Amino acid sequence: MTLEGLIVIGVVIAVIAVLALTRLAADALMMAALTFLLVVPVPGDGGWKIGILSLKEGFAGFSNTGMLTVGVLFVVVTGLRETGGIDWIAQRLLGRPRGTRSAMGRIILPVCGFSAFLNNTPVVAMMIPAVSDWARRLNISPSKLMIPLSYAAILGGTCSLIGTSTNLVVNGLVIGEGGETLHMFDITWIGLPAVIVGATFMIVLGPKLLPQRGAVRAALADARQYTLELLLPSGSAMADKTIEQAGLRNLPGCFLVDIERGGQPLGGVGPQTTLREGDRLLFAGVVDAIRDLQKMRDLAPATDQVFKLDSPRYRRRLFEAVPSRSNPIIGKTIRDARFRNRYNGVVLAVARDGQRVGGRIGDIEIRPGDTLLIEADEDFANRYRDNRDFLLVSRLEGSTPRRHARAPLAFLILAAMVAVATIGWLDMLQAALLAAGLMIVTRCCTVTEARQSVDWSVLIVIAAALGVGKSLETSGAAASIAGGLLSLAGDHPWLVLLVIYAVTSLMTEVITNNAAVVLTFPIAQAAAAALGPNGVNFAPFIFAIMMAGSASFATPLGYQTNMMVYGPGGYNFGDFLRIGVPMNLIMCVTCVTLIPFIWPF
Repeated sequence: MTLEGLIVIGVVIAVIAVLALTRLAADALMMAALTFLLVVPVPGDGGWKIGILSLKEGFAGFSNTGMLTVGVLFVVVTGLRETGGIDWIAQRLLGRPRGTRSAMGRIILPVCGFSAFLNNTPVVAMMIPAVSDWARRLNISPSKLMIPLSYAAILGGTCSLIGTSTNLVVNGLVIGEGGETLHMFDITWIGLPAVIVGATFMIVLGPKLLPQRGAVRAALADARQYTLELLLPSGSAMADKTIEQAGLRNLPGCFLVDIERGGQPLGGVGPQTTLREGDRLLFAGVVDAIRDLQKMRDLAPATDQVFKLDSPRYRRRLFEAVPSRSNPIIGKTIRDARFRNRYNGVVLAVARDGQRVGGRIGDIEIRPGDTLLIEADEDFANRYRDNRDFLLVSRLEGSTPRRHARAPLAFLILAAMVAVATIGWLDMLQAALLAAGLMIVTRCCTVTEARQSVDWSVLIVIAAALGVGKSLETSGAAASIAGGLLSLAGDHPWLVLLVIYAVTSLMTEVITNNAAVVLTFPIAQAAAAALGPNGVNFAPFIFAIMMAGSASFATPLGYQTNMMVYGPGGYNFGDFLRIGVPMNLIMCVTCVTLIPFIWPF
């Protein structure tokens, strides 16, 4: 192995060690590793040269279509989120499980089905915010659900030829070597057993192996407890359902205090109380819970004042404001204060000294020290932050009212994106760019929301990891590692198959999955030809490479969806090792055991 190869292997080992043992930001570490490979002096022809990688090779990842597609898909998902489409998915698809294992099952099974026919990246991108919101409502740590989400997408992608780009790359290699193209469901014979085994492992042992970390929120832990009044509008899907069936029981951070029907409070509201159109629901809870409530699809603000504001709702935000003693609205009810006319905003909820304020919102008398939750246009804070009428004005992030009427349009755009990419009219990046543009043009999301939705740290990690992976390839380190390990297998077909799978899986964890299968394919082809007097059937090796290249679980670097859930799940590198290494071993045993029976040597 060359000196360059040894340096690259040292860098990769150092990156893995630092990620595993520290909480250093992954994007900063990957950029540091890439920078080192670009500037380290190494011996060259006739002297020394700067960098193991050229600038073009090192920064090729920043123009990689896969990385760019991930970035654009953040915008597409924002359109779904801001129209309430993701809330709809969470309510209809995920439901209300009884515990963590049940929640995992409700994620794993449908996501595996989606990923068999859709690209894994948009499936995970679409589900991350839905699962995050769902976990918060169920008071389950997102760290218990995000890795299963990624793993389910990876497993589902192994069930068809179009389920993942790795399968298509291997199929292209087979055709390039003069073989026949693989059929759509050839890989399903091994992909489906892998899904069953992998899903069972996650549901049974996942709760013990996954960390308890992240945004589990204690109910009513905030000192400010708001009172919010919402209306069950005509046509609401919650009508004629019990409180429990409507999902309004055991809400994290808030509770349903009372229901007013026909001008009279019902009193004694229980989980089996049936909701009716026109009911006024009085909630009490912390600000995050109140913010989530006012976004729900089947509930509307009880005050009609929100519909009289000048700006459209998709351009509004929520603000918290504390009126000063000199404010003329002090001592008046919200209705009598004519707040909308005076400040071009509407009071939705009131918090007072950590205590619940009784009565309807319009009848609450404003006192000094009250905190008002206000819906207003984006400039409200700028107008009144330094105004003597208020002691404090602050904006709540992520508080844009949902544009529910555009949810069907957002889903149509998403379906069209998937369809044109699957048919082949456009590649995935072109389809994603078109879909993102349509989300903005049709006002499913604004330009500002689109810009803020992009998680730049994820994109930097992916781009830098592609550069580091390229150095393994160009330095010859990857080929040397693969060849050395393969020499240990001897001439036993089953043992050679095991080594091919293990080498591909190992390389996939530290370089891109597509690069891993490209590097191991010719090695496996030569090994199959050398076994026995006339060689052995190459088909088992083809499907072993496809499965090992896709089934990457042990590191966040091995597969894009792992990196996508890294931040939302609050994970560190060791979390992936703890559950991913056993998962890799189980998949290896399953595939190497079954493949020779399905495609004999």
